[in-house]
Amino acid sequence: MSELCPCGSGLQDSNCCLPIIQGETAKTAEALMRSRYTAYVLKDEAYLKHSWHPSTRPMQLNLDDEQRWLGLKIKATEAGNEDDETGVVEFVARYKVGGKGHRLHEKSRFERHEGRWVYTDGELK
Repeated sequence: MSELCPCGSGLQDSNCCLPIIQGETAKTAEALMRSRYTAYVLKDEAYLKHSWHPSTRPMQLNLDDEQRWLGLKIKATEAGNEDDETGVVEFVARYKVGGKGHRLHEKSRFERHEGRWVYTDGELK
């Protein structure tokens, strides 16, 4: 049975990020951003690497088993639509580690690579 998607879209996960994580192409940079957040919630390292530009992708990710993601808020988007080649998504993601709350505020850059959106890098705010 589907649950609400962790990305905060208000949609069922089966109609939001899960199809993208399972291989459907994200239509926009924001959709890719949301699916990456959901992949962090699910600790899906394979998808995170797949959705990262090869030139900036780390060799390995250190996903913390103690990290609990609490929510995502999209603050702004620039381009990143179906007809664009690049896009920017500014977001705030909240999480807890060891009972202590944290915020990740980033302006992420995305581009099309081999016909699909990928994360290139980001600037922490």
